[in-house]
Amino acid sequence: MVRHDAGELAHRLGRNAEAVCRRYLDAGRKQGNYWLVGNAYNTPGRSLFIRLSDSPKGPAGKWQDAATGEHGDLLDIIQLALGLVDFADVAEEARAFLSLPHPEPVRLKDTLPRAASGSVEAARRLFAMSQPLGGSLADTYLRHRGIASPPGRASLRFHPRCYYRSDGDEVTQTWPAMIAAVTDLDGQITGVHRTWLAQGGKDKAPVDTPRKAMGDLLGHAVRFGVPGEIMAAGEGIESVLSVREVSPGMPVAAALSAGHLAATAFPDALRRLYIIRDNDPAGDWARASLVERANTAGIEAIVLSPALGDFNEDLCEYGIDALRAGVRGQLAPQDVARFFDFPA
Repeated sequence: MVRHDAGELAHRLGRNAEAVCRRYLDAGRKQGNYWLVGNAYNTPGRSLFIRLSDSPKGPAGKWQDAATGEHGDLLDIIQLALGLVDFADVAEEARAFLSLPHPEPVRLKDTLPRAASGSVEAARRLFAMSQPLGGSLADTYLRHRGIASPPGRASLRFHPRCYYRSDGDEVTQTWPAMIAAVTDLDGQITGVHRTWLAQGGKDKAPVDTPRKAMGDLLGHAVRFGVPGEIMAAGEGIESVLSVREVSPGMPVAAALSAGHLAATAFPDALRRLYIIRDNDPAGDWARASLVERANTAGIEAIVLSPALGDFNEDLCEYGIDALRAGVRGQLAPQDVARFFDFPA
């Protein structure tokens, strides 16, 4: 299945817009020429409106969510409502709804092969199909963790219905998720990290393992800013972003685990490395290993230590002013002047 028939499928769905809404968004209701519902995930409400017939304002099947600014067609509704990833699955569902025959088979070389689960290609596809962070539940989650400065769009995105399966469990669930791009030093995506979120966005999802990564991770990281002579590296995304809250000019990288932090790749130009330590035995081991590697490479290593378990715990417990004071006292004086966020 290739995507050239998307326009025709969307048009056919638009001609049956009300039936599509009743099938996939049954929590909503018809009002005039529109179907009203809370969002594309079939939550009751009135924020999302779908045009049910052609009008001077646009064709049938087009929709917009007034709360988020998102918009699209009925193929998007099917994808989001069912949590589908590949367009082939979306098209198959649309054809089944419309009672259309399957298209003629195409040559294997003309199709896009399904990426192996957990592969670099699967990670790249997941990140590509995710949505911008701004205004999403992932944005809500970060703000609830005290992280108000929006991270770069190239690093974090949001998926409304990301597949989740516990280890050894055959049941697949879908939850909203923050999707982070893991990249190499050249900025190429080598993997992704998923943080599954509760429906309100203010906490992680109530599942066994709400954080998982896939792809090629060793030596790579989730990066915010372009590293040069100076950078900071830590384990968790929330922890490094908390440091970034008070030193927004400093490039930071989240290696996602103690083992991967110890193996962090050094840019050729790096001269001083801040190690954003987690306050636990694994964090102590990662710190010692990374200090030794940096010193061997002729790189100055400075350890940043939190008061609690990590810097996000410090931010949430003590607030931005206390975090600012705690981090500032551990930076080299020249970096305070260069990177630090002085309160107005």
